[in-house]
Amino acid sequence: MTTQPRAILISGASSGLGAAVAEAYSDPGVTLFLGGRDRNRLETVAATCRAAGAAVHTEIVDVTDIEAMRRWVVGSDANRPLDLVIANAGISGGTSGLSGAEPEEQVRRLFDVNLGGVMNTVLPIIPTLSERGHGQIAMFASLAGYRGIPGAPAYCASKAAVKVFGEGLTGTLHGLGVGVSVICPGYVRTPMTDANAFPMPFLMEAERAARIIKRGLAKRKARIAFPWPMATAVWLLQALSPGLIEPVLRRLPKK
Repeated sequence: MTTQPRAILISGASSGLGAAVAEAYSDPGVTLFLGGRDRNRLETVAATCRAAGAAVHTEIVDVTDIEAMRRWVVGSDANRPLDLVIANAGISGGTSGLSGAEPEEQVRRLFDVNLGGVMNTVLPIIPTLSERGHGQIAMFASLAGYRGIPGAPAYCASKAAVKVFGEGLTGTLHGLGVGVSVICPGYVRTPMTDANAFPMPFLMEAERAARIIKRGLAKRKARIAFPWPMATAVWLLQALSPGLIEPVLRRLPKK
């Protein structure tokens, strides 16, 4: 079964994968509701999407602001009933350059954006889509959410929480006609990964990743994990005994 959403909301659309996904959906007859914090970057993405034929509405909004997000999501749906809501906004962080564990402020910020931002995007629309008996929700987790890595414990944990939250919602909302997809990318070339000073296996361009995501969402896949060699590797990694794998993980470069 494939679907062609005509009204799509995307958080974190001003750069990186959010921008690439927005551009991938930019066809005539499609209405995009794009949110982000950087006005100039968001308007640049919007201009590209409009040039491809999409109608675009932009909103400067912080995904950690519960009420602002509710107003944006509900207001967008009132403008044009949403077919697809993509909770993409996220930040990165790790222990590289730190003498010890991550600072408390960084840990809390990672969870506020990566997990709280997802909930603030999808929770306001779930009752509406459920009542309507139609629609789809997509949440950005990460292959990093399969297993905690010593160099980025809070980042991995925040993405793991999104993954499990989405997996639970998949079954919960299935009978109501609402599809839920959890997106677990590996390394994708974005401003976020540009800050990584270590080798990134199977590094993928954002445009290619967006095409994979779009195809997976069209098939209403519950999980969209890629690239497959790395997805297979992390799946095996999380199955191994911590006693066997921890000495190896401790030698990895820190994020």
